[in-house]
Amino acid sequence: MAMKWYNDESGYFMKKVFAILAAASASAWAGNVYICDYEYQADLNVFVVDYEYQAEISVFVVDYEYQSDGEDALWYFVDYEYQSDIDIYYVDYEYQADLCVYFVEYEYQAGWEGGNKWQMRLH
Repeated sequence: MAMKWYNDESGYFMKKVFAILAAASASAWAGNVYICDYEYQADLNVFVVDYEYQAEISVFVVDYEYQSDGEDALWYFVDYEYQSDIDIYYVDYEYQADLCVYFVEYEYQAGWEGGNKWQMRLH
């Protein structure tokens, strides 16, 4: 069950602010991405869009860890949380997301689709 962003009784708003700040500080080293089981565990909530024009960033998944160094749009998925630089959670609706992504088939297609507050923070 998704909580409303304005539900401050449970401290959800403060948790969200903390998660964003944690993501901002952790994302300076990001590249290794871990998919969390629960929203509260994540640094960043991600929504996967159907079309590239809907995305804030087009992401290419690389095969090796070293390939994602220094690049926001190149992600390497790890198996364990302790291996990650940033933890994400896939949300069900776009309004729940901190970032909308589209996964591309080729590395040259990866990149930001205009300016975004997360730009240059995910590597």
